[in-house]
Order: sequence, then structure tokens, then C-alpha cells
Amino acid sequence: MTRLRPARPGEAAALSALALRSKGHWGYDDAFLEACRAELTLRDDELAARRTLVAELDGAVAGFGTLEGAPPYGELGMLFVDPGAIGRGLGGALLAALVTAARDEGFARLAIDADPYAEAFYLAHGAVRVGEVVSGSVPGRVLPQLELELGVTRG
Repeated sequence: MTRLRPARPGEAAALSALALRSKGHWGYDDAFLEACRAELTLRDDELAARRTLVAELDGAVAGFGTLEGAPPYGELGMLFVDPGAIGRGLGGALLAALVTAARDEGFARLAIDADPYAEAFYLAHGAVRVGEVVSGSVPGRVLPQLELELGVTRG
């Protein structure tokens, strides 16, 4: 059974480790993952501000995502699913819940700097590629930059 809930104080280290495991699922080597460690590390004091949403599968933490920024234009900062839970709908459930939260807060669009392996997932969920962005972790690496229009009109 899947359950979505806000992250709890004290979960940052476990969520950061999950992000690294998830990134590693795509075959990146240890040096690459180490280069990504700082960017994929959450701190307990920022979980609430980053609107961190956790997915539990059968009572165990199996994924999380963050909604960042201020309306009308925000960012899907992170979205990771534990490798053992990939393909079970958690990513889609997290994305849908974060989009709903963004709409409720008045966001009109979310930017997504995607891992190349995740681009197809976001495109399948309505995002469009708008360009490229330089990686914050690996010099010379370029990532797909996507946007997700939320269908919210500002008056």
C-alpha cells in the first residue's frame, strides 16, 4: 500500500541516501555519484521549506520529491524512487501530488532540471523540453531542462 506524507524531522539523511541509491540505479559509477553527493543531500532544517513529500510503500520510505520556489514559477527540485520500488507507480504518484500542491499554492509552471534517464518519465507526464542546463555537480555535463505547465491562470 502506498502512502504519501510530508517529510518528518530527522529523515534528511535517509532521504539523501535514497537519492544516491536511485541515481546509482542508472549505472553511474562511484566517482560520478560522489560528485553528485552534495547536490543530492538534504538537511533536516530544510525539509519543510522545500515542501518535501515522502512516499511510503508497505510502511517503508520508498521515494520522495520536493517542490521549491514561490508562485507563480517554481521548481520540481528533486524526485527520487528507491531502486527496488521503481516501476510501481510511486514516481507518478509523487509527481501528481506535488503538482496538486503547486496548483493549490498558485504555481503556474514548474521547471525541472532532469537527469537524462528521467526525461522520458517527465515527458510522459506532460512536461516539455525547453532547453538544457549545466549540471550543478559534474563539470561539462548538460541536463535536459523541462517545464510543466500547471494550467493555473493568474488574475
